[in-house]
Amino acid sequence: MINQKQYVLAVPNFSEGRRKPVIEAIVDQVRDIEGVKLISYEPEYDFNRTVVTLIGEPQPLKKALINMAGKSYELIDMEKQEGTHPRIGAQDTIPIFPFKNITLEECVELAEEIGRELFEKYKVPIFYSAENARTENKKGISFIRKGQYEGLRKLLEEKTDPNYEERKPDLSVDGKLDPKAGATIVSADMEGLTAYNVFLDTEDVNVAKAIAKGLRGPSGGFSTVRAVGIKFPERDGVVVSINMFDCSKTPLYRAYEFVKQEAKRYGVAVTGSELVGPVKLEYLLNSLEYYLGLEGLRIEQILETHLME
Repeated sequence: MINQKQYVLAVPNFSEGRRKPVIEAIVDQVRDIEGVKLISYEPEYDFNRTVVTLIGEPQPLKKALINMAGKSYELIDMEKQEGTHPRIGAQDTIPIFPFKNITLEECVELAEEIGRELFEKYKVPIFYSAENARTENKKGISFIRKGQYEGLRKLLEEKTDPNYEERKPDLSVDGKLDPKAGATIVSADMEGLTAYNVFLDTEDVNVAKAIAKGLRGPSGGFSTVRAVGIKFPERDGVVVSINMFDCSKTPLYRAYEFVKQEAKRYGVAVTGSELVGPVKLEYLLNSLEYYLGLEGLRIEQILETHLME
C-alpha cells in the first residue's frame, strides 16, 4: 500500500435530529476539510439523531470527527434530549471502517487515537467497542447503551450494579457520565452499518414490534441484524427499522422478504422500504441478482464502475 492514499469510512451519529440550526452547525465541522468528503447526513426526527457518512484520509478524518464531537458536546444537552433511538451521549458513536488501501489493524489504532484525543481535549468519557473493545461484552454497543443515558448515568453514580466495573467508561475522569455530553462510543470494525427501513400498511405498532423481534439476532433472528418496530409521526403506517451490520452475511433482500412473510401473518402489506444513508454497491447487486435470478453477474458489467477510479 506504499504510495497509495488510504481512505477510511466513518458513520458517526449525534443525538439531534430535530433542530435544523444545531444539525447544520455540527455537520459544518466536517465540511471543507481537505482530505475528507461528506457523503451524506440523515436527520431522523422521531429518533432525534443524525447519521453522518464520511470518507477521508486517516489524519484529516480524525480531525473532522474530533471537531464534530466537540460541537455536539457544545450544542446538545443530554439532560434535555429525548428520542426513540437508544443513546448515551451527545456525540453518541464514532465508528470507523477500512475503505481503501488501509487495514483493519490501522483503523483500530486510529480509533484508539480518536478516543484518547477526544478525552484529553474535552474530558468526555469514552467507551471503546467492536475491535477496540476491552471486554467481549463491549464488542456490541447494545451492552454499553443498556439503560440509555438516564439508566447508565444512575448505574455509574450509585455503583451498586454487579456489572459496575465492566459498565464503566474506558476513559473517564471519575467513572461517571458527563452530565451534559454523556459519553461517546468509539470503534473500528471491518463492516459498516447499513440502516434500512421497511414500511407496513397498518397503524398498529405492535405488529412492527413483533416482526422486529423475530428479525433481530438476540431474540432468535439474524445474528448480524438489530431491529425495532416504531411509528414515524410524519408518515402513514408503521416501520420496521433495521440496522444491518454485515449485508454480505445477511443480504438486504433476505431481511425484506422476512418482513413481508411475517407481515402476512397479520394480514398486513409491505408498502415499501428505504435506505438511510449510503450503501455499498455490492449490497444492491446481490439483491438485484436475487430478484432477477441473474447468473454470473460481474461487477464489471456495471458500466459506471469503470469510472469509479
